[in-house]
Amino acid sequence: MASDLTSSDYSELQDEHARNKTNVKCCHCDSLILKPTNAEFVNTEFELPMEGCKEKDDTKETLRHFWEVTDIYTFENIGFTNTVNDKKYLICADCHKGPIGYFDLATKISYVALSRVKNE
Repeated sequence: MASDLTSSDYSELQDEHARNKTNVKCCHCDSLILKPTNAEFVNTEFELPMEGCKEKDDTKETLRHFWEVTDIYTFENIGFTNTVNDKKYLICADCHKGPIGYFDLATKISYVALSRVKNE
């Protein structure tokens, strides 16, 4: 299932430089993932496994709206899965729910899906 929201639907979450205005938190345990202004809004298409799917499950969701994080040390709290096709999926380090995004091994850039986190 593809996200039907447009980038303008997320404009209230961005400052004038397209950076996150608020804290980014886990939807399940409220753990802090990113502090304000630590990520930039980007439109890029990526298929993430559905939340809670087992490794052998092929069910994926096409997502288009992400917080881009250029340095993994920017995260307050994040976990990484094993490598799958030159990507590591991002999960909450506290409750281990996810994936909430992915880390691209080639570019060393992380992408957190806006639809998989809370912005408050």
